[in-house]
Amino acid sequence: MTFANFLNIYSPEIMINTRNNDPCHFLTQKACAILRIMKKLLIATDFSPNARHAAKYGYLLAKQLKAGIFLCNTITIPAEMPLSGITVWPPQGESDALMDDSIEELKRLKAHLEQTDRTDAYRPPVDYLNQAGSVRQTVNDAVSKQKVDMVIAGSHEAGRLGTFLLGNHAHELIEFSIKPLLIIPNTAKFTPIKKIAFATDFEHPENDLKQIYELIAFARLLDAEILLTHIYNGTGHLLNLEKCIEKFLVEISNKANYPQIYYRVIKQDKVESGLDWLCKHCQIDMLAMVHRKHDFLERILKGSHTKKMAGHIIIPLLVFPGK
Repeated sequence: MTFANFLNIYSPEIMINTRNNDPCHFLTQKACAILRIMKKLLIATDFSPNARHAAKYGYLLAKQLKAGIFLCNTITIPAEMPLSGITVWPPQGESDALMDDSIEELKRLKAHLEQTDRTDAYRPPVDYLNQAGSVRQTVNDAVSKQKVDMVIAGSHEAGRLGTFLLGNHAHELIEFSIKPLLIIPNTAKFTPIKKIAFATDFEHPENDLKQIYELIAFARLLDAEILLTHIYNGTGHLLNLEKCIEKFLVEISNKANYPQIYYRVIKQDKVESGLDWLCKHCQIDMLAMVHRKHDFLERILKGSHTKKMAGHIIIPLLVFPGK
């Protein structure tokens, strides 16, 4: 099915009709909801240097979005201790002490974020919570209960003993987060988000379209450009591909009533190499990707482009959960 045919068939089912003066005019119902309620960001933290850097970035992003913040810490003993399937619960007193220490660290992080904000601009309200269990359970429970719109986390810090014992939490959130996940590398310096690249292979147009409309709603809040990006490895007919992308782009821009959408095809043999080049040379502030679950064989043979990028990217990576 061509992109044009897909849009003609699919769009009537997802588009909603509103009054012309509605700011959500021509957006999908799901995107409308995001546009109206992008008011809560959850920042997952383990109090490591990377996590503290992500919290500072998340606070500044919340100022730009005029959103509130939940700081979230998971007590990972014993839920994630891989001791050959054996679960070892700490004594009650030790467990209580861990929860108390977590609360004190959350209070200190909240105070640091608030006290270092010396601007007169919007100051995000900061709340916090903690829970014992797995990271995915804690974060997704908080997302559901607090009606969070986006999760923010620091990138994986390779080589730490805690990572060896407890696993890569960033990868776990990529795999299981039920909301868009923004991963902040420790190299990322906050600047107002003005250009977001959306990387896609156009193999799943029905899923891409949903995520692109969500991204448009987010970009609209920031008044940011969107650059649709495809990494072309030299196989197939590039001219036909570009014609399809151009038509796809026009349809999206018109229906979403958002003209700040462009596209670029980058010729590279490997997806990660093309995206690295994009991040370094195209002056983008954020890279967005859709993470789709793979079966066991695909994970062994190919792996996840999203997880590979999360391991070394130099700018924030926004991950949309896919099917």
